[in-house]
Amino acid sequence: MERKEYTTGTLIRRFWPYFKPYRGTLYRDLFCAALTTICEIVLPLIIRQITNTALEDVTLLTVRMILGLALLYFVLRVIDALANFYMADIGHVMGAKIETDMRRNAYAHLQQLSNTYFNNTKVGQIMGRITNDLFEVTEFAHHCPEEFFIAALKIVISFMILAGVHLPLTIMIFVFVPIMTIVCRLINKKMRSAFSKQRNQIGELNAKIEDSLLGQKVVKAFTNEALESEKFEEGNQEFLHIKTDTYKIMGLFSTSTRVFDGLMYLTIIIGGGFFLMDGRILPGDMVAYVMYVSTLIATIRRIIEFAEQFQRGITGIERFLQIMDADIEIFDDPDAEKICNPKGEIVFNNVSFEYPDDHNKVFTNLNLVIHAGEKLAIVGPSGGGKTTLCNLIPRFYDVSAGEITLDGKNIKKITLQSLRQSIGVVQQDVYLFSGTVYENIAYGKPGATYEEVMEAAKRAGADEFIQNLKDQYDTYVGERGVKLSGGQKQRISIARVFLKNPPILILDEATSALDNESEYAVARSLNELAKGRTTLTIAHRLSSIRNSDRILVLTDEGIVEEGNHDMLMEREGIYYHFYKMANEMK
Repeated sequence: MERKEYTTGTLIRRFWPYFKPYRGTLYRDLFCAALTTICEIVLPLIIRQITNTALEDVTLLTVRMILGLALLYFVLRVIDALANFYMADIGHVMGAKIETDMRRNAYAHLQQLSNTYFNNTKVGQIMGRITNDLFEVTEFAHHCPEEFFIAALKIVISFMILAGVHLPLTIMIFVFVPIMTIVCRLINKKMRSAFSKQRNQIGELNAKIEDSLLGQKVVKAFTNEALESEKFEEGNQEFLHIKTDTYKIMGLFSTSTRVFDGLMYLTIIIGGGFFLMDGRILPGDMVAYVMYVSTLIATIRRIIEFAEQFQRGITGIERFLQIMDADIEIFDDPDAEKICNPKGEIVFNNVSFEYPDDHNKVFTNLNLVIHAGEKLAIVGPSGGGKTTLCNLIPRFYDVSAGEITLDGKNIKKITLQSLRQSIGVVQQDVYLFSGTVYENIAYGKPGATYEEVMEAAKRAGADEFIQNLKDQYDTYVGERGVKLSGGQKQRISIARVFLKNPPILILDEATSALDNESEYAVARSLNELAKGRTTLTIAHRLSSIRNSDRILVLTDEGIVEEGNHDMLMEREGIYYHFYKMANEMK
């Protein structure tokens, strides 16, 4: 996966639109943040008033005055409690909603990405980006505007109040703020890099775990449990190393802020002490100074502590945007039209193709006409481009040059949805979703009734074995259909295509991994499925394509032979040698 780099400003600017649907909630949250800030800032003023009044003349300190100030503070604390509850409850819900919106957008974008993206990206990395990374965004979305808004209010209001009490001492204290900001920014850059490495390594670790667990049968068959544990430990130790470096940076960050804390308090002790000696500041003002500086330092420390969460959130947003900015290579042209009930004539006109990631050339100026309703078989050596040719028709990849037409219309001018709805694909490697038999067959036509699913299963020759399963159509098939045999999975995939009922059919080595009995049952189902449809069959077992209307021999030089079985056998060319070799191996 290509890792694009973004500045913090760019990330925040790209993230900000996610607040738009929740602007009302955000503004109310910030209003509550302002209320809690005011409640906190008023306390030093109350203490200052009581202290200075007592020192000036203790008789002026009346019960009425004390109770009045106490009542004021009590009301402010009630307001503070209510405002804080809103921030903790509704504010966090807003963050969770933004996280949900981002995850929805990321998933929708992933659905539009081409095979090239998934061929070059580990599933564990993708999973990490749309789950764990976005967990941090909830806290970021809630706390980022809130924390910075509170900090700005406290710094500005504290400065104004303290400047009104004693400007020179205030300037002496606040001169540390910009210096502290610069130091924090420098360390923050290192922290963000560390968190980015940490997130990436977690994705790598997830990918290794997923790879090992999905291949656990192979691991056990080769008794390589120790090897897998060693590979896992290597990644696990790398993650520990990265996390150790992260904590060092965080320690440096925390230590630097404590140094500045000490310098501010030292300034108050020395400067405030001398100003008290000269009578240029009152004792009550000095107390207020200490309280305000304590509040200021607590605020800065809170921002510093939030910096870790900030960097986690920023890293999560960055990794999210790396998905969102992945190019959608295959999309509908602006003038693309929906196609309905195509006849199924497919024409390749001077088609050239190379894979976009490694630029490996597969075809150059390939020409081919597939007639509507024709049963076309494609054979040839591995790497000759048989599967690639078929993948170009539903636009799993786009041609590099030339064009492919369906019923005379360039497939790029047909909407992807209607094009792919017109094509049914049965592959050698059947993918069944974790769920029931019914759910997997109904995937060919979402919302299909049980009657429709059963009819499709009967036509695919699958109903008989399904009826013998424990819960019949409600039987759970396990992850990737592990509870079913290869032949059973294949017939369910054929039933799925029967339910879809497309006019064009692509059979990509659909029986090559099956035993003889399963192959015979599946072959009958495929023959039934192919009736009345334009059918492209890729096969290594040449006996299964003898009755095809036309057979192509495809090599890295293009189409080198073409004709029906009898014609190609008479020529005694490549097909003849393939067929003889297959018979000798029986």
